[in-house]
Amino acid sequence: MAVAPTDGAPPGEVSRLLFEWSAGDPDALRSLLPLVYGELRSRAEAQMRRERSEHTLQPTALVHEAYLKLVGQKDVAFRDRAHFFAVAARAMREVLVDHARRRGRKKHGGHDLTLSIEDVTVPAQARSFDLVALDQALERLAALDGRQSRLVELRVFGGLTIEESAEVLGCSHATVSRDWKHAEAWLRRELAGGAA
Repeated sequence: MAVAPTDGAPPGEVSRLLFEWSAGDPDALRSLLPLVYGELRSRAEAQMRRERSEHTLQPTALVHEAYLKLVGQKDVAFRDRAHFFAVAARAMREVLVDHARRRGRKKHGGHDLTLSIEDVTVPAQARSFDLVALDQALERLAALDGRQSRLVELRVFGGLTIEESAEVLGCSHATVSRDWKHAEAWLRRELAGGAA
């Protein structure tokens, strides 16, 4: 299943603008924002629904901070809209982890930013994990299996489906499904061990 068009944009329009922006055309960036903003906001809202209720970062702020990270990158050649949203997932992860670290420094003994891996797979019983601990676990997973780490980032921080993740990673649906199960099990063990 291909990644759906963004906000009613003609097929290929986002990819064309991304290519032009990557080539240095500032007008392409101005044209791109209205086409991707709605989907970025939707993904940020889904991410924030998984956060604790008293979270101070709002979806709009998450989108704006992630977008600033995206436009501030140098020498990024976006292949297509799926690649753009994969990079956006990384930017959202960085924003959320940075926010959690700042909050942890401000509030000694305060609540940690948490999210539930199971929210992505709609489990019977959700367990939440500290976002900074998850970020550190993902770094360890990346050393063992970079594709699985990237998959978790795409699904948890970017809100991509198995099908969308398969497209971004250039793998089959079956491979991504298998990787997701392995990564999820590894993270559960890793985070449970870190909490003990």
